[in-house]
Amino acid sequence: MSLTFHWFLPTNGDSRHVVGGGHGTPATASGRDRPPTVAYLSQIARAAEDLGFVGALTPTGAWCEDAWLTTAMVSQNTERLKFLVAFRPGSVSPTLAAQMASTFQRQSGGRLLLNVVTGGENHEQRAYGDFLDKEARYRRTGEFLDIVRQLWDGKTVDLHGEHLQVEDARLARVPDPVPEVYFGGSSPIAGEVAARHVDVYLTWGEPPAQVAEKIAWIRGLAAKQGRRLRFGIRLHVITRDTSQAAWAEAGRLLDGFDPETVRSVQAGLARSESEGQRRMLALHGGGRDGLEIHPNLWAGIGLVRGGAGTALVGSHAEVAERIREYAELGIEEFVLSGYPHLEEAYWFGEGVLPILAEQGVWRHPFRTDTAPSVPSAQVPFAS
Repeated sequence: MSLTFHWFLPTNGDSRHVVGGGHGTPATASGRDRPPTVAYLSQIARAAEDLGFVGALTPTGAWCEDAWLTTAMVSQNTERLKFLVAFRPGSVSPTLAAQMASTFQRQSGGRLLLNVVTGGENHEQRAYGDFLDKEARYRRTGEFLDIVRQLWDGKTVDLHGEHLQVEDARLARVPDPVPEVYFGGSSPIAGEVAARHVDVYLTWGEPPAQVAEKIAWIRGLAAKQGRRLRFGIRLHVITRDTSQAAWAEAGRLLDGFDPETVRSVQAGLARSESEGQRRMLALHGGGRDGLEIHPNLWAGIGLVRGGAGTALVGSHAEVAERIREYAELGIEEFVLSGYPHLEEAYWFGEGVLPILAEQGVWRHPFRTDTAPSVPSAQVPFAS
């Protein structure tokens, strides 16, 4: 088995400081340090492609640029990198979404992955004209994915559901290959939708024991549906040649968190209806102490950012060890990011990936040769 790594396109801006935002909170001023131009995002995408990341996640929401349009433009400046496009089922009809995905696959050479985001914040959903409550949104997502998958299979679809209705819906051209669907959610109804419809279940970076519980939960639900899913995790990374240098960088980022910004962001996130966001907040409680919640797992990012709020922090060997720990639980795909995204992609790609290659758990997806090796003394699990 070869682990799969994806990077992140910061369409809300990038910086040498943490760019806050997400889950109903606006992007922080540091997002203007490096505006999310197509040129800059393409630079990140090309770096990720060269380093061996399979794809790049692009977020969705009022706080960032539109994911569909941005990735369509950036894809023209890359050759092999896939784009994990986040989109919300309530914002577009299922037939149009299926058609958009089919077109993207053809025009990009089969480089689309889809991250379905149901939406956890009522006030943000209402801004987009969506007035369903959370439970209803998840039920609609299930109907949405049922329609889209049938259309991708070349079927003509008639459905009169609780929330969605289509008649005589069909695609003139189906996507080849069919895009894989990624999905995350920690509430009971989210688990039901995942078990029935998705290919990869994503969790945010909780400690391994909590991740193991989630995997067991989703596996059990999927088994009842006669399905088997893959599992991925969403994390930030701060990896350096030494542990001391990595933690010094984490400390520098933490020192840059304005106390008033932390209070404002935490107050906003506390109103979130997302079960996953609630679990993220519980990891740090809004305070600056005790942020290393598991060896090399740091919850500091979540003080100023919604969504994924934890980072792997340590030497390249330590970060590789933590990745192996998650992999042993059943995590096969890692969706990573770091500030700034261009430089941190190189720290991880040139520091951690060669260790994992030497351990035999990763290989470069776009090259027949292996990634540059590292001295065996730096590889604690070398076989």
